[in-house]
Amino acid sequence: MSGRLLRIGQALAFAAVAALLALLVWRVAAGEERGAADALDRGERVTAPALALERLDRDGTLTLESLRGKAVVVNFWASWCIPCKDEAPFLQETWERYRADGLVVLGVDAQDFREDARRFLRRYGVTYPVVYDGRGATLAAWGVIGFPETFFVDRSGQLVGERIQGGVDSERNREAFERGVALALGQGA
Repeated sequence: MSGRLLRIGQALAFAAVAALLALLVWRVAAGEERGAADALDRGERVTAPALALERLDRDGTLTLESLRGKAVVVNFWASWCIPCKDEAPFLQETWERYRADGLVVLGVDAQDFREDARRFLRRYGVTYPVVYDGRGATLAAWGVIGFPETFFVDRSGQLVGERIQGGVDSERNREAFERGVALALGQGA
């Protein structure tokens, strides 16, 4: 009887492993939809997800809708993120350079402590608008999977260019960043 139970146990274990392997293969093949970023990566025209968050740089709430008519660079970051520290001066320079052309750099501080984020803004001299998403409630809709990540929104509210994962100041991302800014401003690629 014990030999029979052993064979049944082995068969059940094999079936469980086979089922888990099938599930893994299905997940990899089907992929997992990760918000607007996946649609953008597929080349689809996507409306930027709604965003309405408390401001860190001053009192009040800021919505992405309130920026309609402006080109927007949306940068998701956190004060504990090393590449975010490296790119902050570059984003500030971008804000200063293109602000008169109607470009807004919008920082979205997520999964962070409010006071740490405010110290970050002071330390790096950030003067562009920054909102606070402490729990990261907006990340799924945008498809953000790490920090920093940057998106470009044109004047009509559509995502343009490509999502940039990693610092926008890095050599590998600089060209994509400049192209995204140009597309957001309506200057072609």
